[in-house]
Amino acid sequence: MTAAPRTARDRARAELTSEIKDVARRHLAAEGAQRLSLRAVARELGMASSALYRYFPSRDELLTALIVDAYDAVGERVERAVEAAGPAEHPRAAWRGLCGAVRAWAREHPHEYALIYGSPVPGYQAPDDTLAPFSRVPFALLGILRGSGQGPARPFGEGDLPGPLAKQFEAVVEAGGLDVSPETLARAVFAWTGVFGIVSFELFGQLAGSADPADPFFAYAVDRHADLLGLA
Repeated sequence: MTAAPRTARDRARAELTSEIKDVARRHLAAEGAQRLSLRAVARELGMASSALYRYFPSRDELLTALIVDAYDAVGERVERAVEAAGPAEHPRAAWRGLCGAVRAWAREHPHEYALIYGSPVPGYQAPDDTLAPFSRVPFALLGILRGSGQGPARPFGEGDLPGPLAKQFEAVVEAGGLDVSPETLARAVFAWTGVFGIVSFELFGQLAGSADPADPFFAYAVDRHADLLGLA
């Protein structure tokens, strides 16, 4: 079914919404998420605050829009990189592509990376709208594992998780309807948090004096995690 064409009013609203978010991102970079202000954004746009409220009724709704955009942006970058590598035939290359895409996007958009993977914004509670965009990167990783044969038919050392941890990941697998074993999911989360940890340390200057520039260390860590994941 063909979508109905957008009216001039719809196009104008979409353009102004995009402009509001662009200005908000600049304020995010300059002031941080905690100090993001609808009034300040409206002032820069030459709008009355009451007019801006018709687009974003609260600071939290504007923050949510920025968070969803950021998750979608890094998710799209990752999905393209994984697809280009051919995850079923070349799972290790797909994993490298995923990690490289996350790092490249983070370096290009450090303040948006900090918004979604840094310290929580005091008083802000992310709504369910953010769950699907957030899931794009971890689902891309699970897709690599499934394509490489690391699904239920070929799990990592079945039963090698300590009891309490096994129960945790069994519950996540069941709640999410995931077609991977708890052991596979545990290693995926271990690798995922490890890579994001390195990206965060690099981005926020914590590798200065040790692994800076970080290219060789990042490549080393990505491949060691690929070994852990059993990627050929």
